[in-house]
Amino acid sequence: MAAPQPSQRRLPPRQVYKSVDSKCSEQFLEARVGRNALLAVIPDPVTCFSTARYSQMQLFRVHSDSNLVIVDWVTSGRHESGERWEFDRYKSTNHIYLDGDQPLFLDSVLLDKGCGASVAELMQEYQVMAMVIISGPKLKDLRCQLQEEVKQMMSRHLRSSPDTTNRSHHVRSEPRHGPTRPLLIASCSTFGPQALGMVVRVAAVMTESVYMFLRQHLAALKPFLGASPYCQAGR
Repeated sequence: MAAPQPSQRRLPPRQVYKSVDSKCSEQFLEARVGRNALLAVIPDPVTCFSTARYSQMQLFRVHSDSNLVIVDWVTSGRHESGERWEFDRYKSTNHIYLDGDQPLFLDSVLLDKGCGASVAELMQEYQVMAMVIISGPKLKDLRCQLQEEVKQMMSRHLRSSPDTTNRSHHVRSEPRHGPTRPLLIASCSTFGPQALGMVVRVAAVMTESVYMFLRQHLAALKPFLGASPYCQAGR
């Protein structure tokens, strides 16, 4: 029997409108990925309006030879309206189970206006937060390539960033000007038996920067999907 063929379906932008009477918009997705199959969940980011409340749960059940790509990301809101992390609550949960009920990856992100410091204070100048999950044997080369590219990118940022420690013995020093943080930061780590999967976390000042990151680093999926992810997005 032939292996299931991958398919690509464009998901609409996810805008979450203002909450009415503190009600919460919710989304639930459950998927089973067959043996030697590939599932790619690659939507545009969630954009929450001021006072919005949103919660999503994504549950995936895979086999050791299943292949999965998940992009899960959120922006600070409607920039053109001056909104910046002004929603009341955002929660995103992603659970992946291997061979039925063995936990492979469990992750939850909560941004709550009522918990301590404001989200805007915590995020500083960053306006976008993203997570990319890649797992499965067919995507091993993509994981290795992406991990090396992220490592090199962040090494360049560290070398070009101003040195915040004063290693000299001079009492006075000239102030440094310009941005103190890179426009985009990323980290990656593996998970699962024999590093079956990898998660990449990204924060950026501009949404377009994340679109560019995704276009560049997920372009290797084109042979599987028939088109490069986000090739027309964010332009």
